[in-house]
Amino acid sequence: MQQGELFIWTDVNPDFEQDFNQWYDKEHMEERASIPGFLWSRRYRSVHGKRPYLALYRTVGLDVFTSEPYLNIFNNQTDWSRQCFERMMHTKRRVMAVEPLGGEGTGSHLGLLELDSSNKLSKAQQLTDFLSGSTGVLSHRVLMPDAELSTPLPSESREDAGLNPILIIECTDESTASLIVRKCAHELGLEMQNTQVFNLLWELRSQDLA
Repeated sequence: MQQGELFIWTDVNPDFEQDFNQWYDKEHMEERASIPGFLWSRRYRSVHGKRPYLALYRTVGLDVFTSEPYLNIFNNQTDWSRQCFERMMHTKRRVMAVEPLGGEGTGSHLGLLELDSSNKLSKAQQLTDFLSGSTGVLSHRVLMPDAELSTPLPSESREDAGLNPILIIECTDESTASLIVRKCAHELGLEMQNTQVFNLLWELRSQDLA
């Protein structure tokens, strides 16, 4: 079964940033990781870019997002969740199908490249040998958005609404991630504004909640 990944890339109103982080760390990460079919929750932060926060949630399959346990929580958000959703800005919420391309493992830093055409997707898949042979690159994958399941959050604007594939590159350190992202962007003909490097804040594995 092809695994799924919930992808939330966002900024937040700076007046409520501390509360936003508390919400993720004290409520939201555990709430999502506890849903049957979820495997882990991860939070990332970047010091650069329009959207400094990234949250990823892996599931055993896309059908988790249409399951009764998930829909019960999704359709009955906590008061704290509703407040934080309203305070988020420039958000991209996507339900993705995971296409592993090479390697294994989770790095301390993550390179993100937003692709904008099927041509760039095929080129990204052709970068597998380069990425697999690069020192400091642990693994890489493409996330393919599901149009039906990618319900936008209130803070998503029309300009943010494109359903583009995302290339994710797991790296051991920031300098490697930055270098690899620049090289891949050049090979793919991407503007650097469509890329970002994040550091891992923390991970919560669903099995740890048992």
